[in-house]
Amino acid sequence: MRDLFQEQLEALCARSLDRHLREINSSQGPEIEISGVGRDRRARRFINFSSNDYLGLANDPKLREAAIAAINEFGVGAGASRLITGTQSPHVRLEHALAKWKGTEAALSFSSGYAAALGTIPALVKKNDVILLDKLCHASLIDGAKLSGAILRIFPHNNLRKLESHLEWARREHPGKRILVATESVFSMDGDRVPLRELVELKKRFDALLMLDEAHAVGVIGPNGRGLAAAESVSEDVDIQMGTLSKALGASGGYICGSRNLIEWLINRARSFIYSTAPSPAIAAAALAAVDFLSSSEGEERRLLLWKKIRLIQEVMPTSGLNKKDAPAGAIFPWIVGDEQAALDLASALQNKGFLVPAIRYPTVAKGSARLRITVTAAHQEDQIRSLCEAIKRASAALRRLEFRP
Repeated sequence: MRDLFQEQLEALCARSLDRHLREINSSQGPEIEISGVGRDRRARRFINFSSNDYLGLANDPKLREAAIAAINEFGVGAGASRLITGTQSPHVRLEHALAKWKGTEAALSFSSGYAAALGTIPALVKKNDVILLDKLCHASLIDGAKLSGAILRIFPHNNLRKLESHLEWARREHPGKRILVATESVFSMDGDRVPLRELVELKKRFDALLMLDEAHAVGVIGPNGRGLAAAESVSEDVDIQMGTLSKALGASGGYICGSRNLIEWLINRARSFIYSTAPSPAIAAAALAAVDFLSSSEGEERRLLLWKKIRLIQEVMPTSGLNKKDAPAGAIFPWIVGDEQAALDLASALQNKGFLVPAIRYPTVAKGSARLRITVTAAHQEDQIRSLCEAIKRASAALRRLEFRP
């Protein structure tokens, strides 16, 4: 019998949509070592412009020491779910620190950002309630919305006029039902920001709940890296503040910040929280060290250093293909290629020059909008950024010559 999945895999390959894992032999950083590269399958080092480790904390001594100390005191695994015996002191201390840092009454940590969304949204809305999502929201928000059973409407990206129309419809056609608006502060694939203050005004006018995913904003934007809601002084108007511990914070996991009643409700109703073994206490301790660092003057200096690198790449990146704004929204710079195979070819050309910038393709982004998603970190050197931009310029020109060759 022919293998059940062979035809499906062949179809993916034919459309240049197949994916493969890379084995990293080193710690995270601006340079990493990858196993099995090229025809000789040797390990090679690359300058990494694809990581979400925006502040370079994933291998920071402070986080490593905190994790090691927690292992020595609490062991490796939590041993049970949080509601049984899995809630250990590092989890509690982390959640207290997150709430204080974000300026909310309470916080709850999850095993991942995906788990945070998947557990939170179905706990907040149910059948006949309404969820309104930005078209470019992360898959975790989309999946959580679908899992809830609520009525789901998608509005065009950052189109608040269309959102207003959906809100009017929801209040008219579903009176008395709960309305949840969910969006991202910095969008993970396009790198732009939500017009948050205007969104908050709409949320207030229609008495809707607002859930804001700050995954790519925390550590990057706002005072002490507290995110876009803090930067725009609207934290109190965002009902559910979601984020991750795995990007700028350099650890692993996700969180929800909000009112004490919200967090107590999630403890009782968020299935991804209730039915998962608690994250390792070592990870919680490392995340706590990251929050403490961001709350310090040293953390703010690191964030300002990141913005120096962001402004540099904004200045020297070639404009052709780049979704370039007058002012950068964060550390994500999408180079839109369009065709999936062309994006793979450009990524391969850069890899041959020693840069790791993988192609992002459907279904992560819409069909016909394949891209290189370039991310810059505080740990990158100026010459690395300039070299990348020059390599992109040359590789793009070479691929265009091949494309138009008769």
